[in-house]
Amino acid sequence: MAAADPYKTLGVERSASPEAIKKAYRSLARKYHPDNNAGDTKAEERFKEIQGAYDILSDPEKKAAFDRGGFQMPGGQSVPFDMSDLSDLLGSFLGGRGRGGGPGRGTPASAPGRDLETQARITFQQSIDGTEVSLPVPSQDPCPDCRGTGGRPGSSMTMCPECSGQGVVMQSDGLFTSQTPCPKCRGVGRVPRDMCLTCRGTGRRPGGSNLRVKVPAGIRDGGRIKVAGRGEPGIGNGPRGDLYVVVHVAPSRVFQRKGDHLEIELPITVVEALRGGEVRVPTLDGTKTLRLAAGTKHGTVQRLKELGPPKTGGGRGDLHYRIAIELPKSLTDEQRAAVDALDVALGQEDPRAELLKRAESMRGAPSV
Repeated sequence: MAAADPYKTLGVERSASPEAIKKAYRSLARKYHPDNNAGDTKAEERFKEIQGAYDILSDPEKKAAFDRGGFQMPGGQSVPFDMSDLSDLLGSFLGGRGRGGGPGRGTPASAPGRDLETQARITFQQSIDGTEVSLPVPSQDPCPDCRGTGGRPGSSMTMCPECSGQGVVMQSDGLFTSQTPCPKCRGVGRVPRDMCLTCRGTGRRPGGSNLRVKVPAGIRDGGRIKVAGRGEPGIGNGPRGDLYVVVHVAPSRVFQRKGDHLEIELPITVVEALRGGEVRVPTLDGTKTLRLAAGTKHGTVQRLKELGPPKTGGGRGDLHYRIAIELPKSLTDEQRAAVDALDVALGQEDPRAELLKRAESMRGAPSV
């Protein structure tokens, strides 16, 4: 159902180019498509308005007729008037889709193609440096003979008997009712009178190709890359959908991703923790020197700024080194004597005394 002003429905100026109109339609149609809004009647009505607006603005004759004034329907609808299309107009006014749900008699309706998704697997180093992957992508190109309509060239279109021209079918499990695109007409509302023998009415020609996709440096595991216009072809004159590549990054044996940064568990000895000093640490480009303070505690995190992975918006993250004090699994008699001597030399009080005192005071506190 076309709105009073198709330009406002699509959010474009009257001077908009056909490309701008198609781009606006494609974006809105994908947002409000029934496949993405199951059970949402408002989204369905909005989708119908968007399709009706595009049916007018994508047809030069109808667009020109609307710009000249067109035919004013009750309630504000303005569409080019043609007596041969009167039943379609009345069907739209009454909430249906007319004789075939499409823009005009004998003309197939249009709908954007569905988006597709595929997977790519890369190494951790490739995620840091960026790379290019070759992906086998199955394609469903429009049939060259019927141009995607599914009908024999020259064949007219008629109302879909499966959905009565609505483009959707209702399904009920007794409690809830849902609607899905009609499998026979693929949501168009019309089917050709005579089937295309080349594609046997599917409107598609199965095929496949290898697609090379650039993976940006710094991509994270699960990141998605959009390849515009490589999804399923649209129905009629509808635009193609997009292809989304989901990237899976193999884990590193050294680095662990933490948002924009990388974390490394850095083992040090008891002596290094006590004395402090300089230690060599791994980076993405080799090694660097990290300075430890005397008395460094287990679990302390130190960082080297801007030596981490590339960020999407520019710049680099940091490298975080989480200190892990390594203790010997067993001691020789000599080492045990040295530890005893160190204990005497340090003369430390019980480090848990204050903790135990606080715990004791909690138990003795009156109930609230």
